[in-house]
Amino acid sequence: MALGALSTFVGEPAKTAISTHLHSISETPALKAALNIDPNPAKGGGDITMVGGVALQAESGPSGTLADIEVARPGADQISIYVVREGDTISQIADLFGVTTNTIVWSNDLQGSTIHPGETLVVLPVSGIKHTVEKGETIASIVKKYKGDTEEVLSFNNLSAGSALAVGDSIVIPYGVEPAPVKTTRASTITINEPAHGTGGPRLDGYFLAPLVRYVETQGLHGYNAVDLAAPIGTNVLASASGEVIISRNVGYNGGYGQYIVVKHSNGTQTLYAHLSQNFVYQGSQVVQGQVIGAVGTTGRSTGPHLHFEVRGAANPF
Repeated sequence: MALGALSTFVGEPAKTAISTHLHSISETPALKAALNIDPNPAKGGGDITMVGGVALQAESGPSGTLADIEVARPGADQISIYVVREGDTISQIADLFGVTTNTIVWSNDLQGSTIHPGETLVVLPVSGIKHTVEKGETIASIVKKYKGDTEEVLSFNNLSAGSALAVGDSIVIPYGVEPAPVKTTRASTITINEPAHGTGGPRLDGYFLAPLVRYVETQGLHGYNAVDLAAPIGTNVLASASGEVIISRNVGYNGGYGQYIVVKHSNGTQTLYAHLSQNFVYQGSQVVQGQVIGAVGTTGRSTGPHLHFEVRGAANPF
């Protein structure tokens, strides 16, 4: 019924009230579905996804994140930043990302299970080895086999030093390394190591700049598509490509990365720079290729001064 027709049946005050009400309704914005600026949000890349009205950002992690174990989300090759909401628990967040609660605890240096609204958590798909226990094996023998760290293995798997293992149990060895190939006199029995996780991306020749001017490569592809580049402490670390800094952590163990930086690039890839002694840029900074963003160090899980350099979403050219 038109507003003009209403004036026949109601007085002027009522007509004014109805007109005012309809006017306020016309000015109320229509509800809209949340938009994701990335048409393929599952691939991560640092773009912002809204979850319950709270920003959920994607990012990526170091040579010590368990990215190639089965508990990680299928195809999840990016690090994520999650903003804690009222009522969230660590286990709920872990379920959201398809990782274990220990992955959340470990990569954020959390003490206990207390988290607070507004707190940002880094969610790393952890790099390591998942091992099925065989007859006669112990925690010590498994740790030795994969060159792991006993305390990290116990913590990540919720075990104590005296825990007994049963045949068939699954154990995750954070930062574990496959045993060296076993060669015998018969060529048909050569064991070949599996490739580092996340190395199947496209080759982007010329896109990435070496993150150090001078270095010695001390370890080829390992962990999550990473290389280790040795250089003296304090050596300038350069942005391998232009982009936005989505993580800059200058304190903490951070899942083994120590001080580290993650840069998101316009083509959807990410680069990660770990074990730094200094961070010169902050989250949200825009950097250009070749800009000094940090300094080589030996923080986190590191046995000497070097840069742990990862490329996520493309082949690592170094």
